[in-house]
Amino acid sequence: MSDHAVILVTAPSVTEAEQIATLLLDRRLIACANLVPGVTSLFRWEGKIDRADEVLLVMKTRQDLVARVTQAVVEAHSYEVCEAIALPIIGGSEAYVRWIDESLG
Repeated sequence: MSDHAVILVTAPSVTEAEQIATLLLDRRLIACANLVPGVTSLFRWEGKIDRADEVLLVMKTRQDLVARVTQAVVEAHSYEVCEAIALPIIGGSEAYVRWIDESLG
């Protein structure tokens, strides 16, 4: 299962999160996106601690598509610097991982 990944992206609104997810699904770069509204993010920005209410996207793909997913997110995102980080999937349901593969281009 080491060739699959979860990509985490935060967005400022459900609308923008849905737009990003739909773009990636249309391009068959991700198999699924879960939108988790109500995330409070605390972070350092421009020398001070800041806070934002955000929506977290949890997206599943293959590791060989991570760079393309990241580039598409950066191009579509409204933030100057957006979160787009990938984590390897190291285990889980074999049927689900097969479904990820079947859903991608």
